[in-house]
Amino acid sequence: MTTPYGGLELAKKRKSGGRSKGKSGKTGTVQCSKCGRIVPADKAKKYTRRVSPVDPQLARELRKQGAFIHTKKITQYYCISCAVHSGRVQIREEGKRRS
Repeated sequence: MTTPYGGLELAKKRKSGGRSKGKSGKTGTVQCSKCGRIVPADKAKKYTRRVSPVDPQLARELRKQGAFIHTKKITQYYCISCAVHSGRVQIREEGKRRS
């Protein structure tokens, strides 16, 4: 395949370009929690978890007594390579991938 200008056209691996942006225009960027790379927010893998400052065994006893223990929500963003490396995203076999 050649372009109208005579150069070669690069093959495109994904129709979406690996992003979930759609027609939303320019999206913001986030920093990878593991390597620090700047990644488009719609391409990064987002993980949210709740963290309690109280020891789990003590928290269980306090809950039995009716106490409320506040938990903090931590959101982390990973670039694709870090998400795969840390096991947060698994590489699917060819038959199970979306085309």
